[in-house]
Amino acid sequence: MVFANAGTLGTVPGKRDALVAHLTRRSDLLLENGCLMYEVGTNDEEPDTVFVIELWESAAAHQASLALPEVRASIDEARPLLSGEFGGFRFEVAGSPLRD
Repeated sequence: MVFANAGTLGTVPGKRDALVAHLTRRSDLLLENGCLMYEVGTNDEEPDTVFVIELWESAAAHQASLALPEVRASIDEARPLLSGEFGGFRFEVAGSPLRD
């Protein structure tokens, strides 16, 4: 069953665009490890927040990706841009009117 992870990442003031650039760098590794979609966005009403929506083949695929050395290195590289404020939710996708 498809797994969804939607969240917010608080950034250090003025570092939002740097985090967006970091998160949107091309990564075939994610695709190869079960990521179906990874979308990054912003909202001018929340200038120090980045929004991320991920779809994965499964919760296990998402969890396994977090152990990949390249993903760990990317997380470590992003840490100085983050304020430590995080939000969001996770769920198993039940279906969609856009696909069978």
